[in-house]
Amino acid sequence: MGSQPSATQAIDGLIERLNEEQQAIFEGLNSPAQIQAYLDRTPYSTEDTDRSPRSVIRDGVAHCLDGGLFAAAALRRLGYPPLLVDLLPEPGTDDDHILAVYRRQGCFGAVAKSNFAGIRGRAPVYRSLRELAMSYFEFYFSIDGHRSLRAYSVPLNLARLDSLNWLWDDAGAAEVEKRLYGLRAIQLLTPQVAAELTPVDRLTYEAGSLGVNWGGVYKPKH
Repeated sequence: MGSQPSATQAIDGLIERLNEEQQAIFEGLNSPAQIQAYLDRTPYSTEDTDRSPRSVIRDGVAHCLDGGLFAAAALRRLGYPPLLVDLLPEPGTDDDHILAVYRRQGCFGAVAKSNFAGIRGRAPVYRSLRELAMSYFEFYFSIDGHRSLRAYSVPLNLARLDSLNWLWDDAGAAEVEKRLYGLRAIQLLTPQVAAELTPVDRLTYEAGSLGVNWGGVYKPKH
């Protein structure tokens, strides 16, 4: 326990590795809404590369894991625990999706980077993680219109993984991804309900696909 860095020490370790311009960007994010706005301005990465928060600021691009790590780091600077939750699709139909979750006045919210407009952040108005996860259901669909969300993971506290240097080391970010895949999943739908789902409607599909970089969209295996 004594060798674990404090939250302040961990964030200071990131900040000291940023140049002055990068420090100003990171230290200017003083609310979850501002963190979300920064990720919304950041182009979506189509590369199969995991970036640490340091690399997100340096490279100016991010996919959902990169964005989740960055958001967790930025939320941690504001005093929130760095928690990630993984939204899980029906296998072979879609990508999973990473949320940096936080709790305010007893309710959960999220900050997230996504290629799809409807599955980004959420205001802190959800009484449970299940409520938060279900708020993504209608806009969580595959390229072929399949309603794909099926489960969410228990939260992963990244403070327990500070020894991986995930805040500034891309290898640490990649290791976090491996840890996420080992988390316990909590199912949202019964098999019977899932079997009766209809495809997403056209208007929802078009709204949720606004601004999508199609080069980074998951191609279903079915």
